[in-house]
Amino acid sequence: MISLNYRDSRPIYEQIKDELRKLIVTGALAAEEKLPSVRVLATQLSINPNTIQRAYNDLETEGYIYSVPGKGSFAGERGSADAARRELLKEKARQLLRELRVLGVTPAELEALLKEVEKT
Repeated sequence: MISLNYRDSRPIYEQIKDELRKLIVTGALAAEEKLPSVRVLATQLSINPNTIQRAYNDLETEGYIYSVPGKGSFAGERGSADAARRELLKEKARQLLRELRVLGVTPAELEALLKEVEKT
């Protein structure tokens, strides 16, 4: 379900968050589907439960999951979470594009890069 890369520069909770978000967005985790408990997932991944809890809290704040006291965490509806995530990624792309322009990358090179990405 979730694989961690200990050589990745991102914190473990970010990797977990990204993996779970990907599972929800792709439909591998359907809306209303129960997520593994914090304790179970921590045991499976051999990491501290606080790390899982932080990832779950962030995903809940972003709208990808919701918690029911005494029942656990569940995948949420994608609509509003997708819109928020899209805006966040657009802003990151704007920042990256500004930096590339400062480094001298031309609009033609950026367009070629976009076409390259569209092919994959």
